[in-house]
Order: sequence, then C-alpha cells, then structure tokens
Amino acid sequence: MSLTGKTAIVTGSNSGIGLGIAWELARAGADVVLNSFTDSEEDHALAAEMAAETGVSVRYIQADMSKGEDCRALIEKAGRCDILVNNAGIQHVAPIDDFPVDKWNAIIAINLNSAFHTMAAALPMMRAAGWGRIVNIASAHGLTASPYKAAYVAAKHGIVGMTKTVALETAQEPITCNAICPGYVLTPLVEAQIPDTMKEYNMSREDVIKNVMLERQPSKEFATVEQLGGTAVFLCSDAAAQITGTTISVDGGWTAL
Repeated sequence: MSLTGKTAIVTGSNSGIGLGIAWELARAGADVVLNSFTDSEEDHALAAEMAAETGVSVRYIQADMSKGEDCRALIEKAGRCDILVNNAGIQHVAPIDDFPVDKWNAIIAINLNSAFHTMAAALPMMRAAGWGRIVNIASAHGLTASPYKAAYVAAKHGIVGMTKTVALETAQEPITCNAICPGYVLTPLVEAQIPDTMKEYNMSREDVIKNVMLERQPSKEFATVEQLGGTAVFLCSDAAAQITGTTISVDGGWTAL
C-alpha cells in the first residue's frame, strides 16, 4: 500500500508507539508530522533522520496535548491532514480514593480530550481532500479494566466510544475512524523497567516478562511498535475502506479471556 501524497500527523510521536507508527507510515510513503510537548534539537534531528531514510517529508511540530488550543493549532500548522493518529498519552496508578485530582485531569486531557480537539480540526481538511483516515490508539484498557487505573481506563473507554461516534458521522464519506487496542508493547520505557522489576521480584528477565509484566497477556510476548505501525498502515489502505467504527486488538489474546 502506497501512501504517497498523503500527510500523516501522529501525536506523541518522538518515542515509543507513536514513533514506531510514524516510521511505518513514512516507509509506506506518507509525509509525516511528528509531535510532542518538547521542542528540542533531538526532536528536529529525529524528523531529519526519518526524512533522510525514507525519502518523504518529515516535520516536527511542538504542541502540548493537554491544551485544546495547542491540539487544534497542531493540525492548523501542519496545513494538511489526510491521516490522523491520536497516540499521545500518560499514565498514573493509584486507588480511586487516593487518585490525585491533578493526575486525573491530566490523563483525561491528554489521553481523551486531545483526540476530540484534533479530530474536530482535522475532519474539515479530510472532507476538503475527499479522503481521510483516523486511527486512535486506545488500549486493551479501552475494552476491559484493571484496578488502580481509573483515569486511564476511563479515557481509553472514552476513546473507543468517540471512535464509534466519529465513524457514524463519517460513514457515508471516504473517511474511516478506528481504534487500535494494544496490550503490553515493548517500548524503550517498558524495556527500562525490566531490570528494576527483576530486582524487586528476584526473578530472571524471562520470568519477569512472562509472569509479572505479561501476566494478563496470554501469548506471553510483547507486541512491537512495528506491529502497531503495520496495523495502522493497513487501516489506511484501500483494503480497509469498509472498516470503520471498530477496534483492532493487538494484545496477544488479552481481551479474549
């Protein structure tokens, strides 16, 4: 599938899942807009590296996804948005009666509200272009729950619901809106947690991964950012033109339990 001539905006994409998806979209020929809340030399160097390796146009645009005006400005500054990947997110774990209000507000703002603002700003561009793909990165926690993750679970369930709503609103247009629901994904952030978890449980790396980190993931294997990127590219393809308003789980069987 060639995405040549399309512009993809991926929020929260200077590392982890967002970066992996951005790489796969660029390899498929899409011009890419990277984003995060920072604005460093490293951010712009990453865009230059991706452009040099893939031969597409890659820009970095700073925007704080906790602020609605920044979310909308990101789309406006990009100037075009054929493909929108809402990936930005944060996490905090605590019992609901001890959950810090500021953490609740931040998670809802970044994980849920940002997608509302970016979709609202991007849809007119997609309609003007006569084509559009929205891919919202939800989570297995958009379909099920875990204790101590009230804000994250609420936000990801909200993302799934909003995905269905936008799909219905665009159902008779050449625009689709879907959600990818990853389980545990091997990102640099997760990789960095493994040594400390090994010490905490006095376990080998293999046992920590299978019995602690992937306790709820039946495959006992992490999903990879490349797999998520490939799923996103598929959802942008002609083969997926009639796939809209649904969730695709990349979770090693987690939600089959």
